[in-house]
This record gives sequence, structure tokens and C-alpha cells, in this order.
Amino acid sequence: MAKDSWDLTRIFASEEDFLKELDAVKKEIIPQYAALQGKLDEDDKLHEYFALERKMEEKTYRLGMFVSMRSDLDKRNVANSSDLSKVEFLFNDYQTATSFVSPELLGLGKEKLDSYFSCHPEDKDFDHSTDVLFRNAAHVLPGDREKLLSYYTPLSGAGSTLYSQLSVSDYVPKKVTLKSGKEVEVNMANWTTLVATAECEEDRKAIFESLYTWYDEHKNVYGEIYNTVVQAELADMKARGYDSILQSHLYGNKIPEEVFHNLIEVASTHAEPLKKYYEVRRKALGLEKHRSYDRFIPLAKSDKRYTFEEARELFFHSIEKFPADFQAKAHEVSSEGYVDVYHHPGKRTGAYSTGGANIHPFILLNFNGELEDVFTLAHESGHSVHTLYSEEAQPLVKQEYSIFVAEIASTFNEHNLLDYLMESGTLSHNDKIALLQKSIDEIVSTFYRQTLFAHYEYEIACLAEKGEPINYQVLSDTMTRLYKQYYGIDIEEEKVKPLVWAYIPHLFYTPFYVYQYSTSFTASMLIYQNVKKGVPHAFDNYIKMLKSGGSDYPVDEVKLGGVDLTKKEAFLAVTDRMESLVNELEKLLNE
Repeated sequence: MAKDSWDLTRIFASEEDFLKELDAVKKEIIPQYAALQGKLDEDDKLHEYFALERKMEEKTYRLGMFVSMRSDLDKRNVANSSDLSKVEFLFNDYQTATSFVSPELLGLGKEKLDSYFSCHPEDKDFDHSTDVLFRNAAHVLPGDREKLLSYYTPLSGAGSTLYSQLSVSDYVPKKVTLKSGKEVEVNMANWTTLVATAECEEDRKAIFESLYTWYDEHKNVYGEIYNTVVQAELADMKARGYDSILQSHLYGNKIPEEVFHNLIEVASTHAEPLKKYYEVRRKALGLEKHRSYDRFIPLAKSDKRYTFEEARELFFHSIEKFPADFQAKAHEVSSEGYVDVYHHPGKRTGAYSTGGANIHPFILLNFNGELEDVFTLAHESGHSVHTLYSEEAQPLVKQEYSIFVAEIASTFNEHNLLDYLMESGTLSHNDKIALLQKSIDEIVSTFYRQTLFAHYEYEIACLAEKGEPINYQVLSDTMTRLYKQYYGIDIEEEKVKPLVWAYIPHLFYTPFYVYQYSTSFTASMLIYQNVKKGVPHAFDNYIKMLKSGGSDYPVDEVKLGGVDLTKKEAFLAVTDRMESLVNELEKLLNE
């Protein structure tokens, strides 16, 4: 096992061990739920249920993590894909086998369960999950109806499955001939780099259009696939009695709808710094018009290159002012066997951290040695450190933190690394411009762009709730209008850009997910500013939030870190920061 690769034997020693565990869960553990049906009002049976749930949490998490990671190392491997499907079928079996549980627990009443936890403190680790259950009581159906709905789980996910097949499995990259006469293949992994290094506007346009032509050729199908996703959301909303699709995504985690609405209101009505940034870029790059794909052109180039070890050391130096325990965890998460560093054929693109259920976190990278890769390492290390703190402080069933708080630790590290580099005294004028652009681009992509997409899916969801038709033209027209509102750009001038909704996988895979990038970024920025300013106990409060894992509702966990996302002021702080950075960039460019 190469030292720059994952050592998956730390999860399962062999394929044989994996299959043995899978078989045991399917044949020995899941069938045990049947004997508990109708008996959860008996304390001993309730205790058996909680013990069984802990066992399932640990074993299914390990199984799922192993097959998904192994599949990501080589997407071409059919056997790996087959094992991934086996685990997905196992999850469906588990959902069906436990469909009676929620109705029975609700039938006991919250007072009865609270009394049970008082008498059985060994099961108190389930107090938050049962509190969530009772909060959602009005949206849980009787046992037979829950079981019936569980049969439709594969169908309700058909939209995301179809999207994956069309966008990944069936995707055929196109070739384009550049002005120089060179022919290049344009694909999902390289198109942004090709645009950034293109020699002229004509080449950038050709590269961009060659990528998006795929969506144009299949626009009717993509439109119907997205309609399938939205209709599944609508069906679930109606079946469970929610007032709206938005509510169905926020209510369970007790996220006030004002958080979502304040976010899109502030981002959409305070977009002047974003529009100014594009104008500053247009002038600096000497463009007649700044197209959406021109955002990948660097304003200044840095020739700095880094080995993976140099990237690690740079990140470690940036956190030396933080407590020793935090530093130790940051070192641990990128130690040998826990990071798969380099790209190879068949490996999934991008980067992520995965871990939980007492499993040490692993990091996937596609390291190229650029400064951006140093930030990616810091980002993913933040996720892994968060996981270690959660596993250290919380029992098994409270370790999985919500998506809402997931991006805080990762972007906190990026804010800190940026400041460390800017204040290091080792940067050239061009390096400073490049880093300042990176900082601004992070706000653009994580705050403004993701909020635009959240705003978009909210408007489409509202159309579905009104019974309005959803097709590719409606989807493209809505996106065009929002791009004008946020960016001040008419994307209809870019021919195929209105189809950008088909390019965004989160809209198909995880509806109402992307707004949480924006809220997490907002929280991390404010937490980091408090730490940097030396606000008393700011870092301690931050660690307290990381240690809370999944033990509380996410907005309350963020409050532990010192940020109240129910107030517009939190989001206004981001737009103010954007304005300040754009002004600083403009000044540097004019020097």
C-alpha cells in the first residue's frame, strides 16, 4: 500500500470480510426487528431496540463507507459498483424492516420516553433523535402507511439515478479545435483549466460551448428528470402533510424558515459588490464583456508549486497559534493511510472527507501541486478534525453532524490559511492579487452562487406546488432571470449557459442542500473573525460547537460557536466583507 493512498484494510481487511459482514447484517441483524414489532411499549423490548440500532449504525456505516470509498477509487470497476448496489439494497431492507418503529415510539408518548431515559441512562444517547421524532410527529404516518411509502423509496430516487446515468455513465466528452489548430478533448474534469489557460475569447467560448452542448442536446430529457425530482419532493410533502417543499427540508432539523429567506433576501438585494467585482475583472482583463466562463481567468499568475508534504507543512504552520490538541488532530487526519492523494484513471474527481460512527476519517484528494490544492487539504482536514472531535465527545448515535454545520470547520481553516499567507511577508505583488482573488471567489462561489441556486430551487418548488408545468424552458428562463439579479449578466447572450441548472448535480441529488454551503460559510467567517480579534473564549466556543456533533439542532449548535443565523446581520457581514475585499483588489490592480 503506497503511503499516499488509502489503506482500506483499516475498515475491512478483505473483500471476504466485507461480504461476510454484509451477509450477517442482512440475515442475522435486520430480521431481529420483526420480533420487536408491537412490543416497544415494554421496557426490555425498547432496550433491545436501542441496542440493535447501535449495532446497525456501526455496521451499516462501516459497510457503506467502505464500498463508496472503494468505488470512488475506480469508477470503472464493475465489481465495486455491484458491491455498492448491494449495500444500497441493504439500506432499503432496513428501512422496510423498521417502518413500524416511528409510529410505535410516537404511540408511547414523549413523557413515557423521557421517563424511560431517566430510568435507563444507558439509552439516553437516543434522547435527541427521539426529540426530533416527536417534533416531526405530525409528519409521521401510521405504520402500515410508512411501510407502503418505504416500497417507493427506489422510485422516489429515480430522478437522481437517471441524472447520474445520463451525466456520468453515458456522458461522451467532445473535442474542440482551438485557434492554434490544436485539438483538445473537453470534459468535466479539465474544462475550467482549459478556459483559464485559453489564449483568446474565441477559444474560451468554444471550450465552454463544447461542454454545455451535451446539456443542450439532451435538454428535454434533463428537464423531465428535474421535473421527476421535484414531483417526488412534492409527493413527499403532500403525503406527510407539510405546508411546502421548503418546510419539508427545514422542519426536521428545527431550522427556522427565516434563516433561508433572510439568506436569499440579503444575497439577492446586496449583490452590488458581486457586480462590481465582475466589472473590476472586466477592466483588468481588457474584456469587452465579462462572460460567466471568464470567471476562471486568473487576474495574476503564481508560479509556486508544492509537493504534498510541503502543502501539509504549510497548513500545519498556519495553525501553530491554535491549541495543541487542535494541532495534533490536524496532523493525525492527514497521516499515512488516511489520505488518497493523487489522481489516477477511474478515480473520482474532486475532494472530500468521510468518517463517523467511530471510524477514523479518510480524505480523498486529486492533488496537482497548485496553491488551490493546499487550500483543499486545509479544507478537507477541517472536516476530518470536526469528525474526530465529534467522535471523541459524543456517543455513537450522536456523532453524525448535520450538513448545516458541516462546512464550518472546513472553511474556517481556509480563512485562517489565507490570512497566514497574506501576512507572511513572503508574497509577491502577483501572489497577493492571486490570493485576494481566491478569497473573493470563495465568497462568490460559496455565498452568492450557492444562494442563487437555492433561490432557484425554491422558485421551482413554488411552481410545482401551484401545479405549474416544469420543463427545460421554464427552468432556463428562471435561471436567466436570477443571473441578471445576482450577477448583472445576461446569460442568454452565452447561448447554452441558461442550461446551467442541468450542470449542477446537487439540484438532482440533494434538493435544498446548497443553501447550507452559504450558511456554513457565513458562520465560519464570523467565528474566525471572533477568533482573530481575540474575542474572549471564541476558540473554546468553536471547539465546543465541533464537539457537539449531532447532539442538538444545527442552528443551536452554531449558536454555541457564537453566531446567530436567524438574524440578517450575520449575512450582511459577508456582503460587507465582499465589498471590502473587492475594493482592496481594485487598489492592488491599480498599483
